[in-house]
Amino acid sequence: MTDPRADGFAPDYGSARAAFLRAAEAAGAVPGGFRLPGHAGPDGSALTVDTAYLGPERPVKLLVTVSGTHGIEGFCGSACQTRVLLEEGLARSAGPGTGVLLVHALNPYGFAYLRRVDQDNVDVNRNFVDHGAPPHNDAYDAVHAALVPADGAPFSARRLTEELLTLRDRLGTRVFQEAVTRGQYRRPDGLFYGGDRPSWSHGVLRRIVADRVAGTPHIAYVDLHTGLGERAAGEPIFRGGRDRGARERARAWYGPALTASEEGTSSSTPIVGNTASAVADGLRGDEELTAITLEFGTLPGPEVLLALCADNALHLRRPADRAVRAQEKRLLMEAFAPVDGTWRKTVLQRAREVFDQALRGLASCDTKAR
Repeated sequence: MTDPRADGFAPDYGSARAAFLRAAEAAGAVPGGFRLPGHAGPDGSALTVDTAYLGPERPVKLLVTVSGTHGIEGFCGSACQTRVLLEEGLARSAGPGTGVLLVHALNPYGFAYLRRVDQDNVDVNRNFVDHGAPPHNDAYDAVHAALVPADGAPFSARRLTEELLTLRDRLGTRVFQEAVTRGQYRRPDGLFYGGDRPSWSHGVLRRIVADRVAGTPHIAYVDLHTGLGERAAGEPIFRGGRDRGARERARAWYGPALTASEEGTSSSTPIVGNTASAVADGLRGDEELTAITLEFGTLPGPEVLLALCADNALHLRRPADRAVRAQEKRLLMEAFAPVDGTWRKTVLQRAREVFDQALRGLASCDTKAR
C-alpha cells in the first residue's frame, strides 16, 4: 500500500494529527493536548491542539513552532513540524539548554473542515486584541459588499473578479490588500473577522505561553503559514519581540530574506492581533523574543482572495458537514495546501533551512550577558 504521507503531507486533519503524535512519541517528546469542546471533525473524531516538547525541563533557549493557526494552512505547517523537526530529528539536534516546543493545529476546526477560520468564522491570527476597544479597519467597510454577496444572491466568480479588480484599480494594490486583510471587527459574516471576544484557540495559546514559554530567556518563534508571496519561497516575516535588539537579531538569524510588513518589504501588509503579539504579551518582560511568520506562497493574490470569498459564501449557505465536501474546496486547497509535488518538496527544504537558522540563532545568544 502506498504511504499517503510519502511526501510528508497528510491527506486530512486526522491523518496529520496521527502522524504528528506517532512522530512525537518516537522522538521521546513530552505530549500535551487541548480538546475543542462541543465540536467534532467531519468523521466524528476529536478536534485537538496537540503539543510536543523536546529538551531540558527548564530550557534557557526555546524554539516554538505553531501550525494551523489558519486551519487549512495546517497541512503545510504539520508536514514541516512532523517530517522535518520530528521524523528527521532536527528538534533533537538543538544545542545544550535548548528546548523545542511544537504546537500542532492551533485551529483544529479549520484544519478538519478545510477552512482558514475557526468554528465561529474568526480569523485566529486577528483575534489577539483588546476586544473592549478593537482596532477596527474602517477601510474594510468599503470592500465588504464586494467580498460577501447579499443574502440569497448566488456566488459568481466572474462578477466577483470584476468587482475586485475594479476596487484594486481604484484604491491601488497595496491599499486594497490592507483594507481586505488587516483585520476587521464589525462584520462577523465577512473575511478576516477578528471576533468580538477571545476565541477558544486564543485561550489555548495564552495558556501554552504561560505554562511553557514565559520565563525562558531566549525564545525563537515561528508561525507557519501559506498563501502569500512567491510560490513556495518561504518568506520569513518579522513579527517581534519588543526589546531594542529584536529586529537586528532577526536580521542576523534569517539574513536578507527577512521582511517586515510595516516597512512595506513583505508580501503581507500590516496585520493586527497576530499570534506573535500574544506570545509577546504573555512574557514576563525580560525575555528576548525573536518572532517570525514563515509564509509559503501558493497562487497569485487575486486567486487566493477569490478562493476565500468562494469558501465564505459556501459556508454562509451550507452547514459545515456538507460544505466540507463541496467542489469549492478544491480551489481553497490549491490556494493554501497545493498537491503539487514540487511545491511540497521545496516547502520542506525551505523549512529545514529556516528551522536550522532559528536553532543556530538561539545557539548564538549569550546567556552570560543577561
